[in-house]
This record gives sequence, structure tokens and C-alpha cells, in this order.
Amino acid sequence: MDAKVSQTQDRTQDRIGVLEELLNERYSVRAFLPKEVDRATIQHVLTTAQRTASWCNSQPWQVVIASGAAKERFRQAIYKEASGGLGDDYDFTPPREYVGVYLERRRESGFQLYNTLGIARGDRSAYARQALENYNFFGAPHVAVIHTNEPLGIYGAIDCGAYVSNFMLAAQALGLGTIPQAALARHSGLIRRHFNLPDDRRVVCGISFGYADHAHKVNSYRTSRASVADTVTFVEE
Repeated sequence: MDAKVSQTQDRTQDRIGVLEELLNERYSVRAFLPKEVDRATIQHVLTTAQRTASWCNSQPWQVVIASGAAKERFRQAIYKEASGGLGDDYDFTPPREYVGVYLERRRESGFQLYNTLGIARGDRSAYARQALENYNFFGAPHVAVIHTNEPLGIYGAIDCGAYVSNFMLAAQALGLGTIPQAALARHSGLIRRHFNLPDDRRVVCGISFGYADHAHKVNSYRTSRASVADTVTFVEE
């Protein structure tokens, strides 16, 4: 084999290996250390994620990152609304219901979380308390809110989803933990008011991030993934 071809193949394997490692390592962190991330590292994550592909290169994502006292003010406001049973004003329609294999996967993930925390199956009050931890950002020192332009519709949201994925992978590569949070988007009206966002901005989700508390039991389990055979159909004739 030609030496140059061999070197190219080796580099290719190295590159895909890094991506596979990041994807396999990443998980939704539900307990963070209080240590803040320095601005240079956050900027590195943002610069990397900015290379995300988007429909017609529209790059519709806008990001608000709250830290320090600003994060605490936001936490108090959104926690108060959520714990009071208020909100539920998604800008994008959430799933109507989970059925079949999608319901099975959702239940598996939920029961993994509850079993890890010692929450008894069917303990709805404990389920609710755990759900409210979304609004404490699971103790993360930083929270990002991802929003898009209303006229772009669902395609703007799809592009933001790609951005969120790349944000999380970039953060993982730099030693950070993340958790994407659709729960925050239940309070889009509050978010627009709190951060003085224009009326034409639509909240997609939040991302709490920082340094994972690896010693906390809630970070000890990992969700499963379906096989390629379960998700892909090849059509060749």
C-alpha cells in the first residue's frame, strides 16, 4: 500500500475515533460542581459550535448565557413559576404523546434515573420534585438559552437542534458537562420578559453546563441506544 494512502487512512481513523469517543462519553449531567467555567473556555465552545451547518446558512441560533448573579436571578424567577404550576407556554408544540418503542425508551430512561436516586416506582411526588431540579439547572454555574427567529418556523428550530448537539460535543471535548433542557422552553414567555428578548424570538431549549460532579450517584448511569438496524432502512433496487 502506498505510504501516503496509509497515512491518510490512519488520520481518518484518528478523526472518527475522536468523534466516537466524544459521543460515547457524553451524557446528560444532572449534578454539577459549583466551580465556574472561565470565559475563554466558554468562548471556545461557542466558536466551535458556530460552525454548525444550517438551512441556507441562516445560522438562526441566538444564545443567552447567564452566569453568577444573573444566573441566580433567572433561576429564582423560573423556579418560582415552575413550582407554582405556572408556565407551560412552549413556542414549539411538544410531543402529543409517546407510543410504542418511543414510550418504551422514555420509560427506560426515566426508570434508570429514578432507580439511581432511590425513588420508588409510582412515587409521583418524588417524580415532581426531581423534575423541578431542571429549574435549579441541576446546580450548574451556567445556563444557556437557545432561541430562534419566528418566521423561520420549524427549520429554524431544527438548525438550533444541530447547534445544541455541537455545543455539547465541543463542551465535552473541553472537559465540561452539559444537559439540554426542553423543560426551560415551557416558560418561553418568562424567558422573553426576563432577558428582554423581542417578541419574534422563539425559545427552543436551554443548556445547563459546567463541570460534572462525577462523585454524585445521579451521574453514574448511562442510557442505551437503538441499533442501526432498528433505525435505518437501506433501499438499493
